[in-house]
Amino acid sequence: GCHMMSDGSLLKETKNINKSLMCLSNVIEKLQAKESHIPYRDSKLTMLLQNSLGGDSKTLAIVCCNPLPEHFNESMSSIRFASKVSRVELKAMAKICI
Repeated sequence: GCHMMSDGSLLKETKNINKSLMCLSNVIEKLQAKESHIPYRDSKLTMLLQNSLGGDSKTLAIVCCNPLPEHFNESMSSIRFASKVSRVELKAMAKICI
């Protein structure tokens, strides 16, 4: 069932989500730039998505937005994130079997 969160725990959860999304954005930028080091270990989210982002699979991101005025800033932040990651072209990496 549903449970109520105190303001402090909600703020902590929000900070953790934002940190994970920032790390995801950073990983995607590094992949796009074809850098030699990709910081997958910066968050649990990027570690879990490592095979999807740097492997040979297709990746889809879905962003939900709320049209209500009180959610405007959060929705705009989500739209900016979606716009940023939609410009990234992730290429499948060749696997070499020995």
